[in-house]
Amino acid sequence: MACAEPVPQGAITEYEKVYPFGWLGILADVPPVSHELIYANTERGFALCSMRSPTRSRYYVQVPLTDKVEAWSDERFWQDLRAHLDEEAQETLVTGPSIEKSIAPLRSFVAEPMRFGRMFLAGDAAHIVPPTGAKGLNLAATDVKYLSDALIEHYAEKSDAGVDHYSQRCLRRIWRAERFSWWFTSLMHQFPEAGGFGQKIQEAELDYLIHSEAASRSLAENYVGLPLNFGE
Repeated sequence: MACAEPVPQGAITEYEKVYPFGWLGILADVPPVSHELIYANTERGFALCSMRSPTRSRYYVQVPLTDKVEAWSDERFWQDLRAHLDEEAQETLVTGPSIEKSIAPLRSFVAEPMRFGRMFLAGDAAHIVPPTGAKGLNLAATDVKYLSDALIEHYAEKSDAGVDHYSQRCLRRIWRAERFSWWFTSLMHQFPEAGGFGQKIQEAELDYLIHSEAASRSLAENYVGLPLNFGE
């Protein structure tokens, strides 16, 4: 955090969880395997098939943090991804040379409060979520919305109400997103220490999501995104 040095120790508390794996991702000029996102959790770990356009795709597979990008040729990546997919997706998967390849570590991070004097934190300076729940950009944009409203109120109406409640207002939403991203990450990845019991719990949770309308609605509500004023 570039602005952290002048902040007295203890004025801002940092909460962090580092996950024991990363996402190896490639970008390739190939048509998406599906018009919908594909999330996979197999004995090989997590995989995600996503798209950038009708002719460009982004794919990920779970790898240990000790892996190096150089050890993953395009051929090895496509073979590993295909092993995560069902037969229908395997048949429609189009492969090609990668135009970008990298390993992204996964972590959860929150700094609170998000204000110290006249300094306000927003976006990655205040919080980071694992990309499983696709919440990072949405949270950052919401921070900007709340902060801009507060500053407009401060200068136009000479009121500090919005400024004084900025951190609390943001953090309530942030921790909800952190919870969902943590839960979804825990559900969809293989954890080295989980063992057979952990695997069975994941399978039971997935079965519940598929067959429970209430659970499916909860997943959809959190994945799509809560309204800006949710719970206020």
